[in-house]
Amino acid sequence: MDKTRSETGLIDGGQVLPLAALALMMALAAVLMLAQLAPLVDDAARAQTAADAAALAGAAEGRDAAVVLAQANGGTLVDYRREGSVVRVEVRVGHASADASAQFRVDWVARNGAG
Repeated sequence: MDKTRSETGLIDGGQVLPLAALALMMALAAVLMLAQLAPLVDDAARAQTAADAAALAGAAEGRDAAVVLAQANGGTLVDYRREGSVVRVEVRVGHASADASAQFRVDWVARNGAG
């Protein structure tokens, strides 16, 4: 490698190596952060899926069905409330929890065969 002196008298060679090392360390830090965040994001997505399923099951068939669906999706039913025709649930999966609600509604026209 040809090392030349600049106008200030300093040698210009070897400046890329520290920059490359810094870039490599930053990339490694980003990968490590993503590796730590991935399980949290996965828990949050699974908690929302379990909560949605539990709310729908709870609205249609009651609390026991909500518990079964939450567990089938890897979660634990933390809270179940029925307020009229609306069911609200909270489900925990790992370190994440999610809320969902569903409303039970009967379509009387389709149920009675009219239409």
